[in-house]
Amino acid sequence: MGVSERKFGDLSSGEPVRIFHLENESGAYAEVMEYGAILVKLCVPDRDGKLTDVVLGYDDVKQYEENGCFFGATVGRSGNRIAGAKFTIYGKEVRLAQNENDNNLHSGPDGFEKKLWNVRDIDEDKNSVTFSRISPDGENGFPGEFQVSVKYEFTSENELRIYYRGISDQATAANMTNHSYFNLAGEGSGNVLDQYLTIHAKTYTPVKDSHSIPTGDYAAVEGTPMDFTKAKKIGAEIEADFDQLKYTGGYDHNYVTDNYAKGNCRTIASAWSEATGITMDAVSDCPCVQFYAGNFVEGERGKNGHVYNKRDGFCLETQVEPNAVNVEEFHSPIIEAGEVYTSFTAYRFGVRG
Repeated sequence: MGVSERKFGDLSSGEPVRIFHLENESGAYAEVMEYGAILVKLCVPDRDGKLTDVVLGYDDVKQYEENGCFFGATVGRSGNRIAGAKFTIYGKEVRLAQNENDNNLHSGPDGFEKKLWNVRDIDEDKNSVTFSRISPDGENGFPGEFQVSVKYEFTSENELRIYYRGISDQATAANMTNHSYFNLAGEGSGNVLDQYLTIHAKTYTPVKDSHSIPTGDYAAVEGTPMDFTKAKKIGAEIEADFDQLKYTGGYDHNYVTDNYAKGNCRTIASAWSEATGITMDAVSDCPCVQFYAGNFVEGERGKNGHVYNKRDGFCLETQVEPNAVNVEEFHSPIIEAGEVYTSFTAYRFGVRG
């Protein structure tokens, strides 16, 4: 029980990287590292009590320096896509790198997941570790010096809680998320197509084309393959003859979740593996969640000698809408100078027969 640490490896620069082991009374645990504030392992019991690692990742820190799939990553300042890699804030155009087609994806190519964070606090009582860094004015094009922290807490109820906090000295965009890929049958067990998913969202934001920028509209999920308002297998309709799924090679869409109000934490999605009995509830105060079915994972050499391929994990990335900085009708990710940005997401695990 409690927090322990060990060396995980050395970066290409020679800098050492520590990993932190957060274990609860039952022996379940999460492991997070200071490079990228990345979630590396999340081991929870299955229906037989066997600890099962339910997130995809790597055994070697140098692989995380590449990490083109964003396994376990803390994404910031602004997750998801920004059209044309630019936006305007108070009349001033902000230009970012074009790292996916003509757009900016996850604030890259050198985002928060590629930075060595500071360990600001270890709390044995809370079973938590807090990482922090100062993102300088102009980093990846974003205005303002952004002082940011991410706290991971692993509870006795097998709930991984993630707290984001930041403050900037200029108006800027803040829309942080975690990019873990879950497989409730265990990482390396194959694809997730037989796992059940519910998303508490009546609408989603359709995309224009294969570049995955939203049209700016909300569309009803009812009567379409996008409907997860009742539990269904991820693979049930993923190959349907439906333009939205064809554009993105499967599910990679933003859902506008029910009952959003500022600061209101609620269950936004739930998943279940029949094979292991492991259940997961995603809880957040964010208005939206990106459901990504791992459509573009291919030949990734992961943990324990496993090779990850297409749809071997799924992501539930809490957020505001993609490209919200450029769409007035969406939930704005802009924070004012001196305004405190906060966001909360938790993944709660259990078992069922």
